[in-house]
Amino acid sequence: MNKLSKINSVSELQEQNKKLESLLDLRLIRVGAQINVGKKRDIMICGGTGCMASESDILLKKLETLLAEKGLQNEVKVSITGCFGFCEKGPIVKVLPDDVFYVEVRPEDAKDIVEEHIVKGAVVDRLLFEEPSLKKKVQKHSDMSFYKKQMRIALRNCGLINPENIQEYFANRGYLALGKVLSEMRPEDVIVTIKDSKLRGRGGGGFPTGLKWEIASKNHSDEKFIICNADEGDPGAFMDRSIMEGDPHSMIEALAVGAYAIGAKTALIYIRAEYPLAINRLEIAISQARECGLIGKDIMGTGFDFDVEIKLGAGAFICGEETALIHSMEGERGEPTTKPPYPAESGYWGQPSNVNNVETLANIPEIILNGAEWYSSIGTKDSAGTKVFALAGQINNVGLVEVPMGITFREIIFEIGGGIRGGKKFKAVQTGGPSGGAIPAQYLDEPVTYESLQAIGSMMGSGGMIVLSEDDCMVNLAKFYLEFTVDESCGKCTPCRIGTKRLHETLERITDGKGTNEDLYHLQEMSEIICDTALCGLGQTAPNPVLSSMKFFMDEYRAHIDEKRCPAGRCQNLLNYFVVDEKCIGCTACARVCPVSCISGGKKEVHLIDNEACIKCGACMDKCKFDAIIKK
Repeated sequence: MNKLSKINSVSELQEQNKKLESLLDLRLIRVGAQINVGKKRDIMICGGTGCMASESDILLKKLETLLAEKGLQNEVKVSITGCFGFCEKGPIVKVLPDDVFYVEVRPEDAKDIVEEHIVKGAVVDRLLFEEPSLKKKVQKHSDMSFYKKQMRIALRNCGLINPENIQEYFANRGYLALGKVLSEMRPEDVIVTIKDSKLRGRGGGGFPTGLKWEIASKNHSDEKFIICNADEGDPGAFMDRSIMEGDPHSMIEALAVGAYAIGAKTALIYIRAEYPLAINRLEIAISQARECGLIGKDIMGTGFDFDVEIKLGAGAFICGEETALIHSMEGERGEPTTKPPYPAESGYWGQPSNVNNVETLANIPEIILNGAEWYSSIGTKDSAGTKVFALAGQINNVGLVEVPMGITFREIIFEIGGGIRGGKKFKAVQTGGPSGGAIPAQYLDEPVTYESLQAIGSMMGSGGMIVLSEDDCMVNLAKFYLEFTVDESCGKCTPCRIGTKRLHETLERITDGKGTNEDLYHLQEMSEIICDTALCGLGQTAPNPVLSSMKFFMDEYRAHIDEKRCPAGRCQNLLNYFVVDEKCIGCTACARVCPVSCISGGKKEVHLIDNEACIKCGACMDKCKFDAIIKK
């Protein structure tokens, strides 16, 4: 990238954006399936954490080397980009403007991409995605069921621009929202726009963003702060990380817009240190924005001063709660405090502070540029816009999806997600992580909104969506989330510190086959007490996995207690292993691997497992090649 020059006015920004539009021409043009040999191309390679862990960075270097060897380095541009979302099939490579989408690409595949696709103009068929519903390979990602119902707003630049190149951000209307608010809008106009858009916080609580900004703006002080909560802690959630890795400038621009609206001059990004790639790209983006004069004094000659600072967290789940987050940034122990006062009144160093999460902020520039009416027309009346979900669990298409609010669970799970892995039966979907609940099959056609999830007994949360099949035990799932909460509790209040521990112990007794009917009463009672008395929102919602699983899956609790049986076959202490006589050939493989020698039988004899001595390790079942060992 060439040396950046300072942008001195909004008109200069607009001129530069127009001049740089050609940078993305190849990526924005769609020419269908026809591939013409010899024309210029753009090869985009996913540079997200998941794909880089699968050597996408090595793939990029190999493509560059091969293209240079053939003298094509000036005709074909190879760039990293943000997450395409289809994480199950990474590393992903997209060739533009041919609009060819390659999946599960390894470094050794680089040769075929260059020699077959780039040189000869032939699509490398074996690297295409095979759409199960069509039973054929597809070239375009727009033809895949995974993408068809998605609508990218927060993720708009992920998979389109190089996140380490501010010029590519400029080329796709980057910083024009900031230019618009500084040159055409008063702070109160910005707040009205965000209020009218009906954008709600995407971090879990769903509080109206515009109202939050308005409250902070009305609290007068010599110093105010706007804070980005990038402390993504839910198990299985990676929405915020992907946005920061793929589109870091959108964070900076949104924070600048928010700072102008509430009267702040300083933005703080609180991010967990376990996100090194996101941190690195944010640092690059901040440096580039500062070099262009978009961070600093008198931005674009408007008199607006603005700066950004990154604060690293140690990965404590409790620091996702805004008051705990603020204490952590001040160097104190990450513990929540009773509200009021709210951070908008007394936050960072006692000054008015506004806290928004990454996904919430990612929507801001688009709302400013397209208008409140545009955004509020998407989704439902009370849950406007789109929501990004990390789709995981027993689902065929694991990945990151952004969908309009009001879409149904069935559409997400069976159309976008491709259904349940291995043809298993759907059991439930867990939303909201440790603060959410399990939603059973009877609600598959419910619209996904803040209100509907709360009515069911779950919550939107930050966007984790874990799909569960018939092989998942709901009691064990509740125990998993309570174990997480116990480990992550800050310990400040007794209901959370002691109550969640007692809940976990009770669930542990039940999954060990030692539970009683009295335990069910205690689970219900303790859960309700914790909900009513815990200090912060994280503690108050910690019992939700227990309450929702008991509400919809009480039969599984009864089976564990009354029959000492786990219907899903997940709880090890309730399992017994048996040899299927007609399948056992007496190979002795199971006996040889058993660590406690509880399997008897000689060669070519049907074996027998002593379940009294068995430690339920499952080694015999894993070793048997004839499916002669079952568990139940």
